[in-house]
Amino acid sequence: MPIRVLLLAAVVALAFWGLRRLFGGYDVRAPRTTLAAREWALVSAASDAMLPPGGAIAPSAAEAGVPGYVDRYVGSVPPNMRLLMRMLFLLFEQATLFLAAPGPGGRRRFSDLSVDQRVAVLERWRTNRFHPLRLAFTSLRAILCMGYLADPEVLRILGLAPWDIDPPVAKADLLYPPIGRPRSEIRHHATTPPSDGTPLAIGGPIHPDYREARS
Repeated sequence: MPIRVLLLAAVVALAFWGLRRLFGGYDVRAPRTTLAAREWALVSAASDAMLPPGGAIAPSAAEAGVPGYVDRYVGSVPPNMRLLMRMLFLLFEQATLFLAAPGPGGRRRFSDLSVDQRVAVLERWRTNRFHPLRLAFTSLRAILCMGYLADPEVLRILGLAPWDIDPPVAKADLLYPPIGRPRSEIRHHATTPPSDGTPLAIGGPIHPDYREARS
């Protein structure tokens, strides 16, 4: 068989393998608006490795809805930042081709690794001597932790849920709507007496949105 044919076949096979690794085999059926299936798979795999079921805090990343939060968050940021976040997800998903996870099949995509392998890979990024790798890990962890700490049940368990406070209405409240809303949505039309200075009681009532555990 001519060398050219062999080379062409090798190039086609390599291209097919590369496309399959980048885009194929993702069976993600969760509703999403921004993340591609491969990005959702990476976020789910990484967040479950960092915040697994049975961890120090009862809700796991999946139970806290971290992938859904990241999906909404990525869709809300400016396009240049969105591109950087997508590149970050791509880096973690595909870097195992060059920085293999321990054990058999360590060069599979990150989302295809076992939980123990994913934990080992993330720990390697976290402790790597090469600063850009540690910085990339910190960036990914920050995104995932924002999603975790956005969950009402997590905040309630940590004692960080907001209290149910009825603040006084000042003159400025009559002039400005909530941030990002039009003036037609100004919520207040009259001032109320200022606080008498009594400190908030420790363990005061929690805001209604944070009181009940997830059903």
